Amino acid sequence: MVSTRFIAKRLLLLIPVLFGVATLVFAILQLSPGNPARAIAGQRASEEFVRQIERELGLNDPIWVQYGRFLTDAAQFDLGDSYTIQRDTPVRTILVNKLPITLELALYGQLIGILLGIPFGIISAVKQDTITDHLTRVGALSGISIPIFWSGPLVILLFAQILGWLPTSGRIDAQRFAIEPITGLITVDTFIQGIQATIASGFAVSNFGAFFSAVSHMILPAATIGIYSMALISRMMRSSMLEVIRQDYIRTARAKGQGAKITLMKHGLRNALIPVITVIGIQFGSLLGGAVLTETVFGIGGIGTLLVEAINVGDYPVVQGTVLVFAFLFTLVNLGVDITYSALDPRIQQ
Repeated sequence: MVSTRFIAKRLLLLIPVLFGVATLVFAILQLSPGNPARAIAGQRASEEFVRQIERELGLNDPIWVQYGRFLTDAAQFDLGDSYTIQRDTPVRTILVNKLPITLELALYGQLIGILLGIPFGIISAVKQDTITDHLTRVGALSGISIPIFWSGPLVILLFAQILGWLPTSGRIDAQRFAIEPITGLITVDTFIQGIQATIASGFAVSNFGAFFSAVSHMILPAATIGIYSMALISRMMRSSMLEVIRQDYIRTARAKGQGAKITLMKHGLRNALIPVITVIGIQFGSLLGGAVLTETVFGIGGIGTLLVEAINVGDYPVVQGTVLVFAFLFTLVNLGVDITYSALDPRIQQ
């Protein structure tokens, strides 16, 4: 059982982390080249007009005034308005629309990585130095080594162009289905829509046509990043399990006559998962921030693509807001990792 005091301590530790990230983001953007006012006004605008925009946005205020205003607004979840991407639209609104896209992709990719990586790692450790172990290790190494910008087009070529099993891009067949956002997670929204149609008119497979379309669009991008995640999890699970099965308590349990499978699953797996949980947490944060390649290859306009576009056009509020959201999500993932640690091994709370 995880104590409330332990969770409270971890929550308090998030505050200086977020403060440090906010300070670093502000400093980097202040030192970066370019003038946001010039980006808003346009390259042909007069200097007088640019200075007017600077006064309106407070960009000509002393640096410490801008810093204090930025921290105050961030603490109130006021991330400002977009300069160029969606001019005068609150950054918070833009992120609310874009974040679920990347979050859904990362969740499904990580789920694939966990469901495949942990069993493969266990099998590879149990069957050490066999053909199964060698094949699993080669597969994991390939998954880590092959970049997404290369594996993505390959799976599109095979499963979409040659075999014709799955769509090439997008999140749903927009020509056939119009989805009203509820959660922003398109597979969830289409499933809810199918349930609502079933309640209203009775069950029919056609009620879930949008859901099947959303799932089919999600398979390739989720599998592409899931394979990379699976490779890391599998390698860590193998090394962790090999270390655990050599421990004295495992040999003692086996000496008492307990079966090998029961010993590994009951005593070994719990302790072997602790370092694997760290990899899963870090990898999930990486998927959130690094899904831009997958989003680009498969035509999914998520928050990763938004961040790159904002950097290119100098939309500082969007850049700041996106990075702060990434940092906040990453700290929440780390909090989940710490809680999982303490649930697997209560000694960690001490």
